[in-house]
Amino acid sequence: MTKRIVVTGIGATSAIGGTAPENWQNLLAGMSGARPLEHEWVAKYDLPVTFAAEAIVRPDTVLERPTAKRLDISAQFALVAALEAWADAGAPEVAPERLGVDFATGIGGVWTLLDAWDTLREKGPRRVMPMTVPMLMPNSAAGFLSLHFGAKAFARTVASACASSVESIVSAYEHLQSGAADVIIAGGAESAIHPITVASFASMQALSRRNDDPATASRPFDVGRDGFVMGEGAAVLILETEEHALARGATIYAELAGGAITADSHHITAPDPEGTGAARAVRRALELADRTPDEVTHINAHATSTPVGDVAEYTALRSVLGDRVHDVPISATKASTGHLLGGTGAIESVFSVLAVKERVAPPTINLENQDPAIPVKASSQPQALGEGPQLAISNSFGFGGHNAVAAFASYDA
Repeated sequence: MTKRIVVTGIGATSAIGGTAPENWQNLLAGMSGARPLEHEWVAKYDLPVTFAAEAIVRPDTVLERPTAKRLDISAQFALVAALEAWADAGAPEVAPERLGVDFATGIGGVWTLLDAWDTLREKGPRRVMPMTVPMLMPNSAAGFLSLHFGAKAFARTVASACASSVESIVSAYEHLQSGAADVIIAGGAESAIHPITVASFASMQALSRRNDDPATASRPFDVGRDGFVMGEGAAVLILETEEHALARGATIYAELAGGAITADSHHITAPDPEGTGAARAVRRALELADRTPDEVTHINAHATSTPVGDVAEYTALRSVLGDRVHDVPISATKASTGHLLGGTGAIESVFSVLAVKERVAPPTINLENQDPAIPVKASSQPQALGEGPQLAISNSFGFGGHNAVAAFASYDA
């Protein structure tokens, strides 16, 4: 028997807000989180890209100092978002053995790793922190969330590049369906705005180079798009079975109706230009949700603002929705938040949940001259979704050919 899986709590921190409500409000207002990087290492290494979308609220200003010192900044973001989501869900009373963690990152503790390397070279091995390995591990955030919330069902980590956190949300859906837990803390986090990652992404021509105007640099679907903008932060959804949520009188935001994961097996970094794997993920997510393409009312696109990726995603969506893809309100929210890498699917899932709940599709900012090769229904202003049942899909695709899609529906008890 298929269970209904529902969202009962949300939390988010990014370049446009320190909480989920702030992110949503600023997203609808058309805020851009991209700003010049004010770090000495930008000039020191003569970086070709001098801006990014750094989180507007630093996590060490939210967490207690002893806690923050034991965590890489990516895990700090994870805890900040999880604390908000947990409180938003009403701090569910659940047996530890029935509480799980499905959490993701694309890179993990890169700052901890490279800071430790600098310490080793400059000061010797005795000065390397004993907490270095627990802090740099990709599973550090999942492990710490398990410890903090007493989650004993499992603490699992996904690392599938930019598809990571939607994969974790899909995994949570499957674990709740299988009965492995009653409540799951799901999401993803990333903090990798570091000179080595900026230099590396710039070297492969993946980043926008609009150093003179960072706020308009990320421009999905626009003919002038020239790459993505690095972002950072985290987002968390509290997911549980409808039965458990109703039994405790929880407020329900939306239903996680289904989700799917596929692989392109095409190229380590480039998407399949035909979008075949992405299309299969969309179809499978809808099948698991027992919905048809005609029922989709909103799409939160992966849309990174790269010349090739945006077109491939449109091709995939059209193969599933047909010409109807031109009439479904679509949002590319990375234009506002930047690209959170392994955390991006989580915050876009939060936005999808709020879109179906509030019946509004967020704007896609910086869309000045839409590419005629991508004739989707995007707008620089919020788009009303109308009355009746809502069904949103949130797409995430990552290096390695990873495709992950989650489907969220408006909740009607």
